[in-house]
Order: sequence, then structure tokens, then C-alpha cells
Amino acid sequence: MDILKTISQMQKWSKTKKKESKTICFVPTMGYLHQGHISLMEKGKSLCDELVISIFVNPAQFGPNEDLDTYPSNIENDLLLAKKAGVTAVFLPNKDIIYPENFQTEIKLQELPQFLCGKFRPVFFSGVTTVVTKLFNIVMPDIAVFGQKDYQQLQIIRQLVMDLNFDIKIVAGDIIREQDGLAMSSRNAYLSISQRASALCLSKSLHMARDMVDQGEKNPEVIKLKMETFIGTFAETNIEYINFCDPETLEDINVIESETLLAIVVRVGETRLIDNTLL
Repeated sequence: MDILKTISQMQKWSKTKKKESKTICFVPTMGYLHQGHISLMEKGKSLCDELVISIFVNPAQFGPNEDLDTYPSNIENDLLLAKKAGVTAVFLPNKDIIYPENFQTEIKLQELPQFLCGKFRPVFFSGVTTVVTKLFNIVMPDIAVFGQKDYQQLQIIRQLVMDLNFDIKIVAGDIIREQDGLAMSSRNAYLSISQRASALCLSKSLHMARDMVDQGEKNPEVIKLKMETFIGTFAETNIEYINFCDPETLEDINVIESETLLAIVVRVGETRLIDNTLL
């Protein structure tokens, strides 16, 4: 497994592989890897000759008073997990490599970031799309894998690739859950034992919503009210949003008549947790 820390090293590596007619799959990460990341790598490994991941905590996607300075990190363990998953190269840049002095460019979508998390994290998606554009140009993959837990991000990356004519196939990876249903996230490490129990309100409320739809309920407001009441019974929870929306445009829907994205964000203590399901 090659560890590449500069842009020139990464680009040279990818160009060499392409000259050998090797296909490259890419999984961008912010590190502190867990089984959710590993599942994306395993999916990518099956689709290509060479598997590349990046480990970079992107400062451009963190707003004021967010957890940039405390974001969990364990590079040594990340590299062990990556090697075990069959990764052939790790791009491991620092901030100054990605954002050198006098960096001025921002990549920003007009519509998709206006919904869901974009309402609460106004700089987040421009930070994501800018760094992903740079990473695509540096790694030069044929395929890139993104998780469905960050559903809005997945849709934005799909749109970015289409709008900017990247010759890259975007593949979605399933949400990976703990045995009790909690969606895996690096930020789960912030939770205390009691908060970890409260965090189950997300997956349980989504399951409740699916049951209501299966039983014929089509009114999102009825389901939302029941979810809010249920989540309120868990300690230290604060709902940021519960949204029922079109899976493509992310616009709110008033009646569940076709496939619908149910996306939810709940803060448990100070930790912001996201989850979703397709109804």
C-alpha cells in the first residue's frame, strides 16, 4: 500500500496506473475509519483494479463553532484498516497541500444545498464540493464511492459530476449500522454511555415511520408529529429537522405517493447525528 502525501506524487501514481490500463476507484474520507468506511472500500474494491482512499479533515466544510479542532483522528489505525481492506494507495495530504497560500476558488451548487443540512450548515456543501473537485482532479479515478448516510451529499456529488462533466461513475454505498441500529459515524465517539442509548432514537423513529407508511399512512405531518413525540422521550435530544422530500430534488413533499426520502438530524447532547431512509 502506497502512502502519498503530495499532489504530484498522487497524480504521478494515478497516471502510471492508467498507462497500465488499470481502473481506479476512489473513496474520500476524513479518517477515523469505521466499518461504514470499510464497506465503501469493499464495494469499491470489487469494481476496479486499484483502490485509493484519501484521509483529509477538510476545514472548508466546517462552520464557526463546529468540531474541526476536536474531530477524532487515529491515522495509524486508519492505515492498518485501509491495508486490510485492500487499499492500494492512500492520499494523505495536509491542509497547506490542499489549500495553499492565496487559494481563491470555490465550487458551489445553486439548488440542492438549499435543503436539509444546507439550511443549518451554510458553508458545508461548498466546502465539500470544492475539496471533492480538487480530489477528483488529483486522484483521477474512474469510479468514486460515497455513502448513503450522507444522502444530500451523495446527491450533490452526483449533480457536480454531471454539471462539470467529470468522467467518473458515482456509486452509492449502503448505510452501515451497529447491531442495535445506530448508523455508524466517526462522531459516535463523542457520545457518553447514556447519550449512546439516546442516539437510538434516530433509527427507531425511522423504523416507526416505515411501519406507519406500510400501514397506509400518507401524510408526512402525521408521521412527523409521532416521530417528534417519540424522540422527545429520549434524554438530551434536540431535533434539528425531520424532512420528507423528493429523493432527486430534495424538495419537500406533502403526500407520500411514491418513493420518498425521510431525512432526520438530531443533536444528542452536543453531538449532531444524521440518518435517513427511503420510504
